[in-house]
Amino acid sequence: MQNPSDPFWKRKTLAELSVAEWESLCDGCGKCCTQPLEDEETGEFFSTNIACRLFDSGACACGDYANRWASVPECIKLTADNVDEMDFLPTSCAYRLVAAGKDLPDWHHLVCGDRAEIHRRGFSVRDRTISETDVSPDEYEDFIVTWPDGLAARGKGG
Repeated sequence: MQNPSDPFWKRKTLAELSVAEWESLCDGCGKCCTQPLEDEETGEFFSTNIACRLFDSGACACGDYANRWASVPECIKLTADNVDEMDFLPTSCAYRLVAAGKDLPDWHHLVCGDRAEIHRRGFSVRDRTISETDVSPDEYEDFIVTWPDGLAARGKGG
C-alpha cells in the first residue's frame, strides 16, 4: 500500500503525473539528446557523444526546449505511453526507473535536493558532447561512448 507521505514519483504512475511533475522528473543528464546508434542486425543500441544541434553542452539542456520540434521535427516526445519502447534511453533515466517501479538514484535532484549533483558526480553529458552539425553520419561509429549511470553500485541497473 502506498504511503500518502511518499514523494509523487512513488505514489503515482507516469500517466498520473501533472505536467510540472513530469518535467521535474527529468534528471537533466542530457543523454536523451545524444544520437544513439542501432545495430541493424541485433537491434542493440549504442550511445554516442554526438548531441542534437539544439543541445547546449555547457548548460546540459536543449537550447530551445519550448520550440524544439520546429527546428528538430524528429525530436522524440517522451510520454507515459512510449517510455517502455524507448530502448535507447539510459538505464538511469528517471522515467524508465519510475515506469519500472524502481527508486530514483541518490544523485537525482528530487532525492538529494541539488540539480547540480548529477553533473558533479559525472552522470550527465555536460561539456562532453559534440554537435551533430560537426560530424558526418558515416563517422558516428567513431563517437560511441559508454556513459556511467551511477546505478550499478546500488544494484539498480537496467
